[in-house]
Amino acid sequence: MTQQTIDQQSVSEAIAEAATAAGVSVFAHARDLDSGAEVGYHFDEPTVTASVFKVPVLLEYVRQVAAGELDPAQRILVSPASVTRGPTGLSVFSDETEWSLRDIATSMITVSDNAATDIVVELVGVDRVNATMAELGLPGTQLVGDCATLFASIADDLQAAGLSLTEELTLNDVATASEFAASTPAKTNRSTPREATRLLELLWTDAAATPAACAEARRILGLQVWPHRLSSGFPQDDVKISGKTGTLGIVRNEIGVVEFADGRRHAIAVFLRSTELLSRNPKADRVIGTVARLLSDALNVRA
Repeated sequence: MTQQTIDQQSVSEAIAEAATAAGVSVFAHARDLDSGAEVGYHFDEPTVTASVFKVPVLLEYVRQVAAGELDPAQRILVSPASVTRGPTGLSVFSDETEWSLRDIATSMITVSDNAATDIVVELVGVDRVNATMAELGLPGTQLVGDCATLFASIADDLQAAGLSLTEELTLNDVATASEFAASTPAKTNRSTPREATRLLELLWTDAAATPAACAEARRILGLQVWPHRLSSGFPQDDVKISGKTGTLGIVRNEIGVVEFADGRRHAIAVFLRSTELLSRNPKADRVIGTVARLLSDALNVRA
């Protein structure tokens, strides 16, 4: 069996149709981890990562553990009074607690724990994350700061727009929100769809760190609890999806590796910008699964 040439035009037309119907802009890429085949849509455009930036942080964490710079069993005392805000994990705990660094890094990914993320970022260092991305040939994947840094920039932009922090959740002016630093790739944590799938490829082929370190990163990414984005495109129980979502204002993302029962492995990244400022946006979430399936199916084309 020989692989046919991917019909990029048909894929692009299908993605454009789905994006229009959902009122979103799509930036996406997929690659077959074994054949090297690639397909995408606006895949080299800089994109806001939102919480997808936690994947480069995870990689830097496992690399530093492998190098003996960090001890994953280190106990860390976490006080609710000093953590970064967020809707999950340590961010919503009421009482002081003590966790291992390994468990904090796990919570960073599995429930997108902002408090856990900022603890890990403080230990590994933003500059170290950026240096690793450059070393791996991913110059477009960069961090400007942790979750607290992003929230501070949003607070500054809300103030400049004449809005208070309490009005953030009810902000209806998408045009205003789209100009915020946190919504602007050049001013915030960023990547491109193609670099995002390349990062996943490096992790899944043990090229991003030691084999043991990459295996630990894959283990943690395989525990993410959110089933409503990439997974909506692959509802079969025998398909494994390991990934990371990202949500911030008009931005909704997910990157991940889809592993099929027959051994096929596809790294997929879908980044969206919405025309609506909604905390819950199921039609946009479904588009991530739709686009992911379109890309995956294109990679599966065989003669």
